[in-house]
Amino acid sequence: MSAPNPPGRLNRGLLALLGLLLAAAGGLILATHFGWRAVVDPAGTVVPGTGRPPTWALYVITAVAVLVGLLCLRWLAAQLVRKPRSRVWRLENDPARGRTELATTTAVEPFTEEIETYPDVAAADAVLTGTPHDAALTVVIHAEQRASPTEIRQRLSTETLPRLRQALDLQELPTAVEFRFTGTTTTTVR
Repeated sequence: MSAPNPPGRLNRGLLALLGLLLAAAGGLILATHFGWRAVVDPAGTVVPGTGRPPTWALYVITAVAVLVGLLCLRWLAAQLVRKPRSRVWRLENDPARGRTELATTTAVEPFTEEIETYPDVAAADAVLTGTPHDAALTVVIHAEQRASPTEIRQRLSTETLPRLRQALDLQELPTAVEFRFTGTTTTTVR
């Protein structure tokens, strides 16, 4: 699901910064190579001397390399988690009398199944986030090209969402709906 994508802005920012740094480095290398700017001596060595660097420098280089590697792994892990984690709601007024738990994925299953019965809707995904006091719903509807988003949205807001709010005993449920259209259309023979 693309609506709740916290790593998206960070990814774009980091990639833009990396692109600018690489472009600047490439420009400096070209300027040095063609002699337009003498930042470093083109005939000089990369590192002065042939001796081994001090031991502390090797430790610093190792530490920086490990840190960069861990940050890269964290970034990769963030790419895999695109949708919010499902939660378990505890619905009890008196914990001494018992406990009722409801997984949010279980709560939205009938909701998405009902949306998939709409005409021209191929599939639907929904994620219920937050707690019962500040819940939010994100819905992604995969529809055929000929589908009318207005009709689907109207039916969603007048039929399906009120039933979900009633089932969850919620007065309000802020909802974000995203439509994704399939590349092919299917024709049905009646």
